[in-house]
Amino acid sequence: MKSNHHNPAQERPENGTPARADQPAPKTRMQVFREYAHSFAVAIVLALFIRSFFVQAFKIPSGSMEPTLLIGDHILVNRFIYGFRIPFTRIKLLEFKEPQRGEIIVFKYPEDPSKDFIKRIIGIPGDTVEIREKKIYINNQLMEDQHGTHRDLVILPRDISPRDNYGPVRIPPQSYFVMGDNRDSSLDSRFWGFVGQKAVEGKALIIYWSWNREKTLPRLGRMGDVIR
Repeated sequence: MKSNHHNPAQERPENGTPARADQPAPKTRMQVFREYAHSFAVAIVLALFIRSFFVQAFKIPSGSMEPTLLIGDHILVNRFIYGFRIPFTRIKLLEFKEPQRGEIIVFKYPEDPSKDFIKRIIGIPGDTVEIREKKIYINNQLMEDQHGTHRDLVILPRDISPRDNYGPVRIPPQSYFVMGDNRDSSLDSRFWGFVGQKAVEGKALIIYWSWNREKTLPRLGRMGDVIR
């Protein structure tokens, strides 16, 4: 007859040390390095995915969009609104809406695609644009220019510069006529032509940071402003 009496000695090794569950071996330096490298790679891929499809940070380098955007403004650009593109290409996968008149867009500079420009759309495909003595006409109708500002009272004749007298020109399909809000100090469609639809990167969304380099102080009142 077997006894049901529990004998603790049966659960101990011969040296009397209590038995313990197996513990994992400490990680080697190579294993730790691989884990960090994997996490870093995932973070990079995620950042590239977000930048390619959703939002992109952009810094305002010049005064061509004053007073709407100032030098030192840091903005976020909505890349999603005009559709998905295959990363590092101009090929669109999906298209949700087309850029509209009055929207501020970031695009590849037609004369040097390595540079990003930011301007406001004045004319869309099919429009006829003309500028007479600084006033903008769309399809022969005077445009209500709520955003443009003029700081130079001099009106330049057409044979000297297209700045104040331009056109009329008809905008071709899948192209846009853009201008800076600082009308007298902007290198834009008046000088180098139209922006192709494939060059459009996205729509300016919000100011997330602004730095006044002259005063070496942040412009706290501009942070969080929606760009219109």
